[in-house]
Amino acid sequence: MATYYHYTIEGRPITKKNSQRIVNNGGRPTIIQSKQYKAYEKTAILQIRKDRPKTPIDYPVEVTCLYYMPTRRRVDMLNLLAATHDILVKAEILKDDNSDIVCSVDGSRVLYDKIRPRVEIMIR
Repeated sequence: MATYYHYTIEGRPITKKNSQRIVNNGGRPTIIQSKQYKAYEKTAILQIRKDRPKTPIDYPVEVTCLYYMPTRRRVDMLNLLAATHDILVKAEILKDDNSDIVCSVDGSRVLYDKIRPRVEIMIR
């Protein structure tokens, strides 16, 4: 039987690429993530880390993400997926988010839920 993991990250999903800022780092401009994204990432990791596998997943899996957004505004799903995959790696659920491990994102989509924005993640 295949292993199956399900995680829910409560709160409005935030992308990394559209939430960047430039800071001065030793005289050189450096791009870093926004305060909003960093707060979302920290909260997300706290929500999902407690149910992580004993060792990070290092074999091919399908990661399906259902993004429930609080508005019907258009969003870039690829940026949402990239942020979620990076969070899964940082939370030590996935060893890496390269194509040898995340081999499919079939079924991922953006939906609307004004009351309860979130992302539901299924890994199989």
